[in-house]
Amino acid sequence: MTTSPSPSYAGLLPDHGRYDYVPIHRRPDYTWPNGARLAVYLGFNLEHFAFGEGLGAKIGPASPEPDVLNYAWRDYGNRVGAWRCIELFGQLSLPCATLLNTALYDYCPELVAACVARGDELVGHGHSNAERQGDFSEAAERQLLAQCHARIQQESGTAPTGWLSPWISESRLTPDLLAETGYRYTLNWCHDDQPVRMRTRAGGSLWSIPYPQELNDIPMVVGRLMDGKDFAQMVIDNHEEMLQQSRQQPLVMGLALHPYIVGQPYRLRHLRRALEHLARARDAGDIWFTTPGAICDFMQAQSSSVSEPQS
Repeated sequence: MTTSPSPSYAGLLPDHGRYDYVPIHRRPDYTWPNGARLAVYLGFNLEHFAFGEGLGAKIGPASPEPDVLNYAWRDYGNRVGAWRCIELFGQLSLPCATLLNTALYDYCPELVAACVARGDELVGHGHSNAERQGDFSEAAERQLLAQCHARIQQESGTAPTGWLSPWISESRLTPDLLAETGYRYTLNWCHDDQPVRMRTRAGGSLWSIPYPQELNDIPMVVGRLMDGKDFAQMVIDNHEEMLQQSRQQPLVMGLALHPYIVGQPYRLRHLRRALEHLARARDAGDIWFTTPGAICDFMQAQSSSVSEPQS
């Protein structure tokens, strides 16, 4: 009778090598513009989906394709919900980062134009959320990143500096390819409450700007079936706690929104309450209400004094 060797629990686990472990309380201190200690931004996801195939969030059980129920529910966001959200952002004079599928330039270009007219930052978010970037080969992924970069610049006049992968799906090379195709920051990693500089194979600069997977309507409302009023209270509670924590170190609070979810009228009513709370904090000077691109610019300009210590 043969026996298998006993497993060894010694040695290092595989690691991504992108950043070192540095606890939140052992980092350089700094202050955001206007003397604020908490930076807040809106990540407004404008997405388009293939009809009859591919991925997509679901409000009900998936049906055989064409899945009209779930496709049409998502399409409500671009036809109605996004416009209601844009109206609300304008009423409160809130800047916004529009996370953009470039397929929208073909489907509803006037929606993208409305965001550009507001002066919102445009962030690359793939061509469509019906596909998952981590399934691509290196060559196909590079092509996706480059084509989205070029399309946004061509159509809207400004090249994106940031990227959020559809479904937060990465290959092992995504940070390298982002730096090599002209992006300066990624929103994919939810590992911190401060910006973190990531290592890339060519030594290019790539910042990870915190993007939430908790303060995000898809995992909360769709995944955990949270009611709109509870999601709004979650936003307020998160802000109040982070504002208190920021007395010790500067922090970033992102809020991820999808118009086919929060653009539904009864949820928008509660979102209005949460955003009014944040707008009052901005007016009082308690927070820096900004965009992830502006956060990246600040970190890049101050990198010599605020970079994390290496372990």
